[in-house]
Amino acid sequence: MIKCLHKYWVKEFVRIFIIIQALIMVLFVFIDYLSHMDKMLEYDVSFARGLWYVLLKLPYMFVQFTPAGVLLAVISVFGLMNRNEELTALKSSGISVYFLVKPAIWAGCLLALLMLFLGETLIPLSMARSNYIRYHEMVGDKGVVHGRKDIWIRSKKMLVHINFFDPVQKTVAGITCTTMGPGFKIASRIDAAKGSYDNGQWILEDVTEQVYDPKIDDYHVAIRPKKVISFDLNPDDLGRIAQKTNAMSYTELRRYVEKVTAEGYDATTYKVDMYGKLAFPFICVIMALTGAATGMREFVKTNLPVGIAVGVGFCFLYWFVFGFAASLGYAKILPPVVAAWVSNLVFLCLGGIYLIQTE
Repeated sequence: MIKCLHKYWVKEFVRIFIIIQALIMVLFVFIDYLSHMDKMLEYDVSFARGLWYVLLKLPYMFVQFTPAGVLLAVISVFGLMNRNEELTALKSSGISVYFLVKPAIWAGCLLALLMLFLGETLIPLSMARSNYIRYHEMVGDKGVVHGRKDIWIRSKKMLVHINFFDPVQKTVAGITCTTMGPGFKIASRIDAAKGSYDNGQWILEDVTEQVYDPKIDDYHVAIRPKKVISFDLNPDDLGRIAQKTNAMSYTELRRYVEKVTAEGYDATTYKVDMYGKLAFPFICVIMALTGAATGMREFVKTNLPVGIAVGVGFCFLYWFVFGFAASLGYAKILPPVVAAWVSNLVFLCLGGIYLIQTE
């Protein structure tokens, strides 16, 4: 009997979960396409290319919305069983309704593993192609070329290489600015340890400058604590073109963090994102617990939409706490691993208590 009940619960969960995710994905496609339509028209991006740009983001958005889908689907299944007095029938026959939490937890675990799998395989590829369309085909030509690790900028006669960009602090490190003279001869070269943006100019620190002197056919070398230069990009532009962590798998991000750390740069921002890639999928288990506790509540029996609203509110609360904790990690107030996992631990305790208190 227990196996039959579990199969019945799983069947209902899968059906409702697919419906919820399909509705969310369809809405996302329409809203995201319309929100970028002005850029597509401005830069003559075809309808098919623009639609392909949106569709490439579906795997990533599926992962982002899966925890909410789990919560709403679990609330709906338990809420409908509650409304139809099926939970009451189980109680009267001496079977604890809590045994139905088991398939909910398993469903959350399986979906968490699916999210991790997609994050390591499909999502990096699809998001890399989507980001290419957005940051190359939907923007003006700013003379920027960037790879997985470095950023190259062509500004007039100057070629700028940035080894590391911190998108949170909006600072750069490992900067090389090369100016070409007649006959493709290097006229000057500036090397700086780091730089920051202020009032439309970049302020470089720990600067070594080499300037070619044709009279002696050699370079004059000067070392300065600071130097102000100008080129055509601000930190927001760099943030749009720099390598996105959503286009990197956990393995790639870990290697990047190791590389950046070995080179002496502060990789705190990327460490938080790296640990977050592991922490975020397991919220599915917590959402399953919370959804079961909500669906079993007495008020859901007569008002299922209220239960759904409670679930939506819980999702927003989690994302707020998760984002706030990540911000504390970016600001180095919390260690990166704590910033990524603390919201899961807090909501696991809250979800467990909420379930235990269910009558």
